[in-house]
Amino acid sequence: MSLSVTLTVNRVQHRVLLDDPRVTLLDLLRERLQLTGTKKGCDRGQCGACTILLNGRRVNACLALALSHDGAEILTIEGLADGAALHPVQAAFIAHDAFQCGFCTPGQIMSAIGLISEGQAGSDAERVREGMSGNLCRCGAYRGITEAVVAATRSMTKEKAA
Repeated sequence: MSLSVTLTVNRVQHRVLLDDPRVTLLDLLRERLQLTGTKKGCDRGQCGACTILLNGRRVNACLALALSHDGAEILTIEGLADGAALHPVQAAFIAHDAFQCGFCTPGQIMSAIGLISEGQAGSDAERVREGMSGNLCRCGAYRGITEAVVAATRSMTKEKAA
């Protein structure tokens, strides 16, 4: 028995047939849509490497069943840049050296974008660290990540005001 799910991923609508109702959004993105920027880390919702934006909210894709989100809008790391122009959070991560090995970076960036859009980032480093606490970095690039999120928040706030 096949089940159908329709998702808008990075502004492109996809209709996918699922042979198993237990397919997660993570596996659907990586294996069926070839969007491998979203990483499979712990596969238990503990590391944040699989963070995506689902209807504008941060979600661990490894914990979300694809079938439960029929009709949803999903944004992944692949959908952020506008051609050669990086998203302000991506640019801030580069400017603040907010990564080392890069494995956690897509999830960190997606979580940061969610945090900023939720209005939870601000300019307080401690507040940012708390808001990003669901995303782990085995390399320990937390200082750069925090600085990048604060800088991106400032940059995006100035863009809105202009």
